[in-house]
Amino acid sequence: MAFSLPDLPYSKDAFGETISAETFDYHHGKHHNAYVTKTNDAVEGTDLAGAKLSEVIASAKSQGNQGLFNNSAQVWNHSFYWQCLSPEPQIPQGKLAAMIEDSFGSKDEMLEKFKAEATGHFASGWAWLIKNGDNLEITSLHDADTPVVYDGMQPLLTLDVWEHAYYLDYQNARPDYVDALLDKAINWEFVAKNLDGEGVSRADQDG
Repeated sequence: MAFSLPDLPYSKDAFGETISAETFDYHHGKHHNAYVTKTNDAVEGTDLAGAKLSEVIASAKSQGNQGLFNNSAQVWNHSFYWQCLSPEPQIPQGKLAAMIEDSFGSKDEMLEKFKAEATGHFASGWAWLIKNGDNLEITSLHDADTPVVYDGMQPLLTLDVWEHAYYLDYQNARPDYVDALLDKAINWEFVAKNLDGEGVSRADQDG
């Protein structure tokens, strides 16, 4: 079997002007799909054929195969990102809300820190809310880098801050894109699920 492009968990027009159907066509249908195709081409006929996506990412990282790492990590990053979004506004609840308060003081303080990380990240990459031990932390990773290959970085939430994620809807105004998604398009139920430490598995797939 080969890796496949995961279906979006909502319709392409579900977010209205927050994320346009055109952006989903471009971002999911072209960019994400290209990463899948390039990953499949790179592993075909190698000892990684049939390996799980997370295993391919880890192997590419350890072997210094930057091309394979970039493409396979982007398959996982995007697969995780789509699940972090919800067309219906949500708020953190229960254990997640309590951990946010313990780690950041309040939900608003966490969101402000996340916005600062996402908008201040230089060039392409991903902003992350992660669980490290019993604490929640905010960080960002450059280009295709991913929590999959780091101990102590259990992924909870990500925002794609590559320009292709927002240019059609927001031009070069990354802060407006970040504000819009954090204010009304985060799937906090999915974020809460990932507190179990199994976040990597939720965007993994068999080869």
